[in-house]
Amino acid sequence: LSLSLSIDLPAVGPTDLPISLLEMGCSGRFELITHPHPNDQPLPPQSSLPHGLPPTSVSLETEVEKRFLRNPAWLPIHDTDAAFHRDVHIDSLLHCALSPLHSGISVVRDPTTGMLLDFTEVLLGDTGISAKNSMSLQRPPNPNPSESLRGSNTNYPFLPGGSDSFPKYIVRARYTIYTKVCGHPFKLLSISATFMLTGVVVYFHLWAIPINITSPCDDFYKRIPNPAFKYPFELDVFQKQAVLRLEAHESVFVAAHTSAGKTVVAEYAIALSQKHMTRTIYTSPIKALSNQKFRDFKTTFGDVGLLTGDVQLSPEASCLIMTTEILRSMLYNGSEVIRDLEWVIFDEVHYINDAERGVVWEEVLIMLPDHVSIILLSATVPNAVEFSEWIGRIKKKHIYVISTAKRPVPLEHYLYTGNSTKTQKEMFLLLDPTGNFQTKGYYAAIDAKKERTSKHTQSFGTKNPSQNTTPSQDRAVWLSLLHFLSQRQQTPVVAFTFSRTRCDDNARSLASMDLTSSVEKSEIHSFFQKSLRRLRGGDRQLPQVGLDLLKRGIGVHHSGILPIMKEVIEMLFSRGLVKVLFATETFAMGVNMPARTVVFDSIRKHDGTGFRNLLPGEYIQMAGRAGRRGLDATGTVIILCKSGVHDMGDLNVMMLGKPTVLQSQFRLTYTMILNLLRVEALRVTDMMRRSFSESHRDTQAHEQQIGQLKQTLSSLPPLDTEGQLSDLLPYYYTVTELRLTAEALQCAVLGSVNGLKALSVGRVVVVNNKQHFNALGVILQVSSDSVNRTFIALIICEKGNEEGIGDSPKGSAFPHLYNTALFTPEGPCSHTVQKLKLQDVSAITVKTLKVIPDRIIDNYNKRQQLRFRLDPPGQAISTATQELLRLAEANPGGMMTLDPVNDFQLKSVDVVEGTMRLRVLQDSLKDFSCIHSPTFSEQFLRVQERMSVQEELDKLLFLISDQSLSLLPEYHQRIKVLQSLQYVDSSGAVQLKGRVASQISSHELLLTELLFENALSPLAPEESAALLSCLVFQQKTQVEPHITNTLKEGIERVLAVAQRIGELQRDCGITQTAEEYVGQFKFGLTEVAYCWARGMPFAEIAQLTDVQEGTVVRCVQRLDEVLKEVRQAARIVGDSVLGSKMEKASLAIRRDIVFTASLYTH
Repeated sequence: LSLSLSIDLPAVGPTDLPISLLEMGCSGRFELITHPHPNDQPLPPQSSLPHGLPPTSVSLETEVEKRFLRNPAWLPIHDTDAAFHRDVHIDSLLHCALSPLHSGISVVRDPTTGMLLDFTEVLLGDTGISAKNSMSLQRPPNPNPSESLRGSNTNYPFLPGGSDSFPKYIVRARYTIYTKVCGHPFKLLSISATFMLTGVVVYFHLWAIPINITSPCDDFYKRIPNPAFKYPFELDVFQKQAVLRLEAHESVFVAAHTSAGKTVVAEYAIALSQKHMTRTIYTSPIKALSNQKFRDFKTTFGDVGLLTGDVQLSPEASCLIMTTEILRSMLYNGSEVIRDLEWVIFDEVHYINDAERGVVWEEVLIMLPDHVSIILLSATVPNAVEFSEWIGRIKKKHIYVISTAKRPVPLEHYLYTGNSTKTQKEMFLLLDPTGNFQTKGYYAAIDAKKERTSKHTQSFGTKNPSQNTTPSQDRAVWLSLLHFLSQRQQTPVVAFTFSRTRCDDNARSLASMDLTSSVEKSEIHSFFQKSLRRLRGGDRQLPQVGLDLLKRGIGVHHSGILPIMKEVIEMLFSRGLVKVLFATETFAMGVNMPARTVVFDSIRKHDGTGFRNLLPGEYIQMAGRAGRRGLDATGTVIILCKSGVHDMGDLNVMMLGKPTVLQSQFRLTYTMILNLLRVEALRVTDMMRRSFSESHRDTQAHEQQIGQLKQTLSSLPPLDTEGQLSDLLPYYYTVTELRLTAEALQCAVLGSVNGLKALSVGRVVVVNNKQHFNALGVILQVSSDSVNRTFIALIICEKGNEEGIGDSPKGSAFPHLYNTALFTPEGPCSHTVQKLKLQDVSAITVKTLKVIPDRIIDNYNKRQQLRFRLDPPGQAISTATQELLRLAEANPGGMMTLDPVNDFQLKSVDVVEGTMRLRVLQDSLKDFSCIHSPTFSEQFLRVQERMSVQEELDKLLFLISDQSLSLLPEYHQRIKVLQSLQYVDSSGAVQLKGRVASQISSHELLLTELLFENALSPLAPEESAALLSCLVFQQKTQVEPHITNTLKEGIERVLAVAQRIGELQRDCGITQTAEEYVGQFKFGLTEVAYCWARGMPFAEIAQLTDVQEGTVVRCVQRLDEVLKEVRQAARIVGDSVLGSKMEKASLAIRRDIVFTASLYTH
């Protein structure tokens, strides 16, 4: 509807009012307004919106929807040109890469003239293999140079040496060789397992060969005219023997005393590999030792590289020094270095006893390929041959065991009781260089101590007889001892103290002592300043604290001090400028720093669970630092007696006891399981079977026995199970169950108090053993040995069978279990007095006889002598024998026996059930028809014989099967955990999460779960570093960290994930509780790591915590390794954001004093 209104108004006159119409907005309303305006002009159209309607607000949501979702042209899926910037060539689909050739051309020549006769086509093996599908050394090298050193997590490892799981190509190669050598092929199906392994049939092979080093090696220079390395000194016999073995490319285990010169063997191997243009890997348990060896070998050989968690120097060198963990990861990841490897040298092999890291040594030894020879260097260990036998068996190669008989520098062990200038010479010889324990010296030390105790103490004892002494008493002892030693020119001294704080306190308490000359002081000062030159301004002030002590010749060495300071002290000590070094046990572990004298502050240490005396192995390792070869005639070892003289028994065990044997610390880790599962040809059970913990399993010997038993079984006469004898086998099984039930009940009875009470003198028992069958006997005497209790009893027997010669065949055909008829002699009744074991007594009857035991035993023993042999038995024996015979004749079917439940009051479920089962089984025996067969006795013996062989065979088959592996249940539990968390699928194939976890060395489950739950995404790089510090920090701390709210949430999340994993492990059967699992993660260093990553100087960082500086440095260094692992994991997942965040975090913490290069590597 439109309304048009047209009004013609006359022009405005003078009498008209000045009014106008004003349109109000757009609603259609008008208003009259008055305002003067020029005459003779029409009214202008007036409006309150002179510029039209205002702009309207468009709904953004509708606009976005219309533009981006409803417009198909915008979606890239419809715009092919924008998505694919390339020209389409349909023809390219018809071309494909050439497949590798499976055959080649071989030339046939005349063997005498070499003339070309023909060409033949030969089949090529190993075609199409690569690092992604084969473990063969024939696979092409990795073209990617960045992956050739450390390998890749998608690579297969090279085939482990001596492995049972030979892939087809190796069998094929053996087949070809055998055909060429023997002229006829063998059948692959009939190939024996032993041939598969070694190419020759070898049984009961001794792999470890001990070398006799007592006889001199005279023809050494004749056999090796041009040695690979010439030494400026004459080699010892053990070193010559080792060199001869290395020249023959054999593997050796050198177990030598400290400072005997084991390094010579390692050096010769490195020189030999340089001569052969191959490579050597030298592994050590400790990073500090790796750095030290790098410096030593670098000066000797030049071409040496170093690989540790944070340092990579000259990785292309012919000799690589690394920690064992890095070698393990290289083996699992199929590093190209392994191809050129000739030797792997394991230094300090006794570290295999380490509960945490020992498993790494075993993994590496198992995973090394065949072409690599092994050199093991260790302190003296009692079971070197046994350990070498294990390695030889799993690698299928001989290991030559070379041990030293004695130390090159003998040791003298003293007790020191002095504590003042007057008593400073109170040092008493306890163990002379020949190893004789001097009790005279021990009692002299006790007397010296006694003299100084007050009369009151001697009469009434000390007020507090504790082992602890006050700091002032300690100081007095140290001052008097060190004055005494410096007077006798006995420095340098290593003082082993088993507490880091006590090391520091002892060193600080010697403020008045000065052991260096002014020349030495200036040398120490200049070396110290030169070493610190590489540190930045503020950091240079940190180590200055110890300079004053150092200048006076006193040093401290433990894990709590800064690594650079530790290295400065080691170098000054090796130069002889540090005269007294207070050190913890780690100083003795591999750091090659011999001294003139070693002092033990105490012989007790805390091992993480409680205080205990030093073990012989630990004492020998530390005491062995005394005595420098070529400088000292003898080394001096001093044990301080501060509060009192130690117990003589303890000292004797510690000094002369056997060192700790090498023991397997093999355990399953998720990383190991996942690394092995991703390679089809390797099985975790094989790894378990080949571990040192299973070294008692001699599978080869078992397999030979199995073969013999199978042969025996097939040669046995067949069983007759027709007619009446049809139930012979069920009868045998029933009897066997009856026997086992009766034995279990008998053990329960004889192990009970009432049972042993019943077996007292005069008790009538039923005896069954090789000589007697259901014969009655009376107990005469009971032994007092509660473990192996025996009884002397008088037993009735046939005349002439007193010595057990007439053993009737019935004894085995009718055991006492199903024939309770008592023995009655067919002719005259005789007797014998015998010692019985518990198992010989098959039943305890209700009867007792009055006997005179001593008279019976004496009379019987007398008649055993030749001249009294024909004397008639005494009255006591005759009476007892007649009584037993009367009882047997009166109860021919069997006597009443004491019931375990009613008579012995044994009410346990097992005993009650056993008694009921015994009755049922005994009753069921009457229903069998086979017992009525005339040939039953003969056939039953056959069954027994066959079944005993079969049981032995089953036992051996079980022993060589996976089911007998001690760690198999735990393996199944861990697989269950991995399946629940989707690291592997139900068939055992490794999934993405599993591939990530396999690249993480410790706490792999927690780290992978955090990664896949995006727990690190909301955190800044420095917060991520702080949070992950819980994986590397192990200590307790009293300081509560002050952290951001985001970090607090992160910690809660980590604990929640850890709790979930802990509970899942518990549900799957793993023994560790959820609380124990969560308790591993300690957040005491989160604030320190956070502030360090944000750039705070180290001096300020040290103020934030009570954790010692050295520990902080070590944790931050290990944190960097964790960040690298997370970065690698993020790359596998494809999370580039997290990867770059980890890189930023890593860069933020890699700075200043924490990551300053080792002095040994420059």
